[in-house]
Amino acid sequence: MATQSATQETRPTARAAITARHLRTDRWWFDPLLTFIVFGAFVIYGTWAAFDHSLVYTHVAGNPTPHRWFYAKPYLSPFYSPCVADGCPTDINWASADIWHWLSPALYILILPLGFRATCYYYRRAYYRAYWLSPPACAVAEPHKKYTGETRFPLLAQNLHRYFWYGSAVLGGILTYDAVVSFIYTNSSGYHFFIGVGSFVLVINAILILGYTFGCHSCRHITAGRLNHFSKHPIRYRWWTLVSKLNHWHRQWAWASLVWIALADLYIRLVSNGTITDYHHIF
Repeated sequence: MATQSATQETRPTARAAITARHLRTDRWWFDPLLTFIVFGAFVIYGTWAAFDHSLVYTHVAGNPTPHRWFYAKPYLSPFYSPCVADGCPTDINWASADIWHWLSPALYILILPLGFRATCYYYRRAYYRAYWLSPPACAVAEPHKKYTGETRFPLLAQNLHRYFWYGSAVLGGILTYDAVVSFIYTNSSGYHFFIGVGSFVLVINAILILGYTFGCHSCRHITAGRLNHFSKHPIRYRWWTLVSKLNHWHRQWAWASLVWIALADLYIRLVSNGTITDYHHIF
């Protein structure tokens, strides 16, 4: 009892008199600043690409043929996959819908991956620090006087992350299909094996998207997160182990897939309008 009383008497009753917002001497601001620039650049580019309705022209037998910039046979931009807009080429058309003049198909195609990323556990940490400064870094005070967490709207919508994951997993399969189709070229003489720079661009895009999607924290929980005995569920345990390995590099998958999908879209745009040449060979 004497020891306890002594401890209570020597315990400080007030916080340390430190006026500085933090005592860190490293570049703690670099990570949130980089996130602000890269993520902001992606949002700006993605918005511009989604609303771009411009036509490009290719010359077939000396005649200019108009088509949408998001398709450079056999490459389809990941921003517009699956292709459901009116005017999509027949060999990639999933379900033609005459909505192009009033609503870009990219707006409702991108809602799944954007919703998935916006509610992602890693991205929450990234943009909370970069945009809301809540807090900007560890051991750095935030400017907000009140914190309610994710218990109120709009942050309450973060709980939809798992449902966005289901849609993104399906979209990842579609992008994988697009990567496979990019090795197939069709013309009047039939089907031909095709290999080009754009084919590898789309393959890398599919790999990065799948790595990010299946390395998600929610995917770990879906595979085996609620099991009490792994030994009784060996298959689900194997899946959980694989997902956990992907999850270890979740940050790298997240940024690599974000940057690459924009580069893939830009590459197809530049090939489609003739700015750059896609080196390929048809067998």
